[in-house]
Amino acid sequence: MSFSDYYENAVLAHLFQNLAIINIGDVTGLDKSTTDGALWVALHTASPSEAGDQTTSEAAYTGYARVSVARSASWTVAANQVTNAAAVQFPTSTGGTATVTHFSVGVDDGATLGVNTMIAFGALASPLTIVSGVQPQFAAGALVITLD
Repeated sequence: MSFSDYYENAVLAHLFQNLAIINIGDVTGLDKSTTDGALWVALHTASPSEAGDQTTSEAAYTGYARVSVARSASWTVAANQVTNAAAVQFPTSTGGTATVTHFSVGVDDGATLGVNTMIAFGALASPLTIVSGVQPQFAAGALVITLD
């Protein structure tokens, strides 16, 4: 079974852009949140897999931290894909090394879901080796998640 293209885009827009999905349940649909909030992007040295969370194979170079990205126009949804609409920059490495191959997007509500809940993940276009002095950054459109 598969979702229609329309609802794949609607679900991605709801999760990443905080847009309502009409006609779910009733005509008012699945409403958006009152505030956009943020999503957290993490880097991984291997696929976190569908069973993983944001700590699974997470990068651990000195200075690494997840990056907060607004849940709004910071993401682009089209053709069953969501991409970052602007550059995503991680802290500069101050020591250690890591070769990152994947990224994930998650939530942090600090309560029920906890700080490691992953929504989706994807492979980078090519592995990125991080050494001291390197600041991992990804241009707009470089982080791609597909729903199909």
